[in-house]
Amino acid sequence: MASHIEEKPNYAAQARTPSVPFRSELQAYERDAGDRPPFVLTYPEIKLLGIAGVGFFLDAYDLFIINPVATMLQYRLYQGASLPNNIQGVLKASANIGSVIGQFLFGYCADAFGRKAIYGKELMLIILATILCISCPTNLLSAEGSLIYLSIFRVLLGVGVGGDYPMSASVTSDRATIRKRGTLLAYIFANQGWGSLVGSLATIIVLACYKHVMNDEGETSKVDGVWRIVVGLSLIPAFATLYQRLTLPESVRFEESRTLAAGELDDSKAKNDVEITVSSKNSDEGDIKEPLEKKAHFKEFVEYFSEWRHAKVLIGTCMCWFLLDIAFYGINLNQNVVLQEIGYAGKTGTAWEKLFKVSTGNIIITALGFVPGYYVTVLTIEKLGRKYIQIQGFLMSALFLGILASKFDTFDNASFIVCFAFLQFFFNFGANATTYCYPAEVFPTKYRASAHGISAASGKAGAIISALGFNTLTAKIGTPAVLWIFFGCCITGAVFTLLLPEVAGRDPDAILAAELKER
Repeated sequence: MASHIEEKPNYAAQARTPSVPFRSELQAYERDAGDRPPFVLTYPEIKLLGIAGVGFFLDAYDLFIINPVATMLQYRLYQGASLPNNIQGVLKASANIGSVIGQFLFGYCADAFGRKAIYGKELMLIILATILCISCPTNLLSAEGSLIYLSIFRVLLGVGVGGDYPMSASVTSDRATIRKRGTLLAYIFANQGWGSLVGSLATIIVLACYKHVMNDEGETSKVDGVWRIVVGLSLIPAFATLYQRLTLPESVRFEESRTLAAGELDDSKAKNDVEITVSSKNSDEGDIKEPLEKKAHFKEFVEYFSEWRHAKVLIGTCMCWFLLDIAFYGINLNQNVVLQEIGYAGKTGTAWEKLFKVSTGNIIITALGFVPGYYVTVLTIEKLGRKYIQIQGFLMSALFLGILASKFDTFDNASFIVCFAFLQFFFNFGANATTYCYPAEVFPTKYRASAHGISAASGKAGAIISALGFNTLTAKIGTPAVLWIFFGCCITGAVFTLLLPEVAGRDPDAILAAELKER
């Protein structure tokens, strides 16, 4: 029995070593030729990012599409009047509420039961919830009833969207070599920008198709079909990648993380301890992993994070994401304020003309800074490091939030657009990207998904606060004062980043193995 354990090759350690790029045990997307810049991807890596990245495409598409959909529902349910503030807040926050549940649930399950057993289930939830949302019986329900119906099933949608955060992050990080890990994660997260942009484009295209019936014939109620088509289009990429997710094999690194105690500890005492554990159960070879697989469960997770050196890192990832999302979602879930300042609030004209102008404004907002910032992160993350990008992103976002707050009532349209574009750019060439990357890189494989889920859920808690409180707080203290609150969140986020180590070139599994060896 002991000889079997001693002779078992440590695949995880070899898979983490860039100097051994091609091994037969690795899947194609776990290999790295090592002679290309990190941002130049192989075909298997592109395929992997296509499978994992669709989740973040849907994340942005589904979360931000609620802005134009809420405006359309004004004309379908309230004859153009604004939605009630309390219900509007719940509608906009509902997906984020579900995301918190999904991030906790799927993160823990991915570590406890394996990525392969769980991956794809979150996409099935997204598909189911989307179908239920576009089936909303607005003809049978009251206006408030329709909004409550949508809010309930957007919570379910959020569970699936939230589950994708720890799942796609851990699936990708498990397979990436250290020198390309941050780049691959940044590529995945960049799909959030494309999801937002495609959502805006889809809205304006479908509206254009409905111009005759809505504008020329005056049948404004036909907007009911517009929002259903726009929301339903997200089913296409979801169905396109469902099979690939459900059949994606388990990574070598994750399988080895389950036997870390036996595979990494090379002193004889540790091996004797493992042998005694196995022998006491009178196990055969097939049972050797049983006592070791339980290491991914809750008890050891708590023991690991009960140490301050690990807890402070988790506190750092949670607080940075929480503070970032208060500001980021406070701005992006309430774009009506921004649209008004740049002259695209849709205050005049027919119902169709108002909706079309708002949709055009959304495209402008997205294109100016949303997408470019992500790809600057992709190109520079391995050179500049995550910590530098996150701190400068927080500080630069704070700078432009401060400018917007102080000049809010005096800026002309052009000045506001320029300042807002820089704000969006530094959100995404900054903390909005790195808060996603950090938990997937700094924590060991066996705790990665759970820790990522907790960190992401902290971020969504910030998004919920913004979604529920922005309109009410703006009415009480004014938009500039709310922007100063966002300014403070960004400054505090830069301070909490100091708790985090730089993770470029860092192997958390090797660090965990060294800690186990010390014990």
